[in-house]
Amino acid sequence: MTDIPRRTAARTAKLASLPLGVAGRAVGGWGRRLAGGDGEQITAQLMAKSAEQLFEVLGELKGGAMKFGQALSVFEAAIPDEFAAPFRDSLVKLQSAAPPMPPSDVHRMLAEQFGRGWRARFQEFDETPAAAASIGQVHRAVWRDGRDVAVKVQYPGAEEALRSDLRQLSRMSRVMQPLVPGLEIKPLIAELRDRMEEELDYRDEAENQRVFAAAFDGDENVKIPRVVASAPKAMVSEWVTGRKLSDVITTGTQEQRDSVAALLAEFLYSSPARVGLLHADPHPGNFQVLEDGRLMVIDFGAVARLPDGLPRPLSVMVRLALENRSDDLLQLLRDDGFVRAGSKLGAQEAEAYLSPFTDPLREEVFRFNRRWLQSQAERVGDLRSPHFNTGRELNLPPQYLLIHRVTMGTLAVLCQLDVDVPLRGIVRHWQPWIFDAEDESAGRHT
Repeated sequence: MTDIPRRTAARTAKLASLPLGVAGRAVGGWGRRLAGGDGEQITAQLMAKSAEQLFEVLGELKGGAMKFGQALSVFEAAIPDEFAAPFRDSLVKLQSAAPPMPPSDVHRMLAEQFGRGWRARFQEFDETPAAAASIGQVHRAVWRDGRDVAVKVQYPGAEEALRSDLRQLSRMSRVMQPLVPGLEIKPLIAELRDRMEEELDYRDEAENQRVFAAAFDGDENVKIPRVVASAPKAMVSEWVTGRKLSDVITTGTQEQRDSVAALLAEFLYSSPARVGLLHADPHPGNFQVLEDGRLMVIDFGAVARLPDGLPRPLSVMVRLALENRSDDLLQLLRDDGFVRAGSKLGAQEAEAYLSPFTDPLREEVFRFNRRWLQSQAERVGDLRSPHFNTGRELNLPPQYLLIHRVTMGTLAVLCQLDVDVPLRGIVRHWQPWIFDAEDESAGRHT
């Protein structure tokens, strides 16, 4: 792979064009303001053009750049409509599409992973990819026993591209932050850097998928495709296809959106107890709705390992917040490292800051929509807001990074769906000790 350094340099140049483009537009906008232009209109135009360029470049590149873009795409519901509208389509594309690799590269990768006689494993193999994502693409094929299968093949040089992208994105985090108010870019990049190494070995992903498939075998609401074969950079699983969640978001009826939202919430909140794992990449590209109404889940490269279920401190925090025991809540936050050393954070401020996680549990049915998520993002992201200062006093311990990512991502997807969800009942079923004192001791061992 002698061309990897040249490819990496080209990728770095494209990524480097992002902050330069933002800076250039900012200078141009400043000049137009001096000439008497409308400040708010100019700002909206700058944001729209910068965001459009950001997701165009991220979608063009694979590896960490696209993975980062997918993570951001989940949060488009938090971006004000006047900024999000011009590039919402680009965000959706990032969830399931990327330029394909040449057939010769596909053949070479499969020969490296399954041997030179790899074609003998298949009755048929479609050379045209059916889907493409951040570090690999999927081909439809027929396995030697006649089963329709999905063949996931990693891009050549994905590891090098990943590391190069994340280094460059880390340098750009301050420039990109204004495009996603209410979301801290730098910790997200740090998390991606630490976790993406695990996703490069498809054998790990295959094992995660096998565990999930076994746990949900025969489930009337969720379908996990079975794994057929795996290697470090290639993986074969059952071919199952349905309606993309992104399509349900944009064209689904209210009844369809409410139904899939409940299934999605049930799957994610039940997994720690049922599987001991948490699917840690909840963007719409990883979910489909089958004809029989079941939720199909794919892509298990990123998981949080929770052998004892959801960590009990998180459940206790929610319970204390729901009971308005702010002093006890603050003490628990301090004890478990959620408050920075030396902080003078007040109990009421801490409880109020956590309201996006607790408010949906105070009602039997909660309405998730973009307006609610945008208000939450503005509340914690506005420099003039007291909640912004509260956020600076808090800390997220590393062991909770993936859980936080899943929680935030799930809320964002529910808001994209614009739905009524009985989340309180779902959480009560899987974590009853949050609501019922007599179940608290049981929760310590679940």
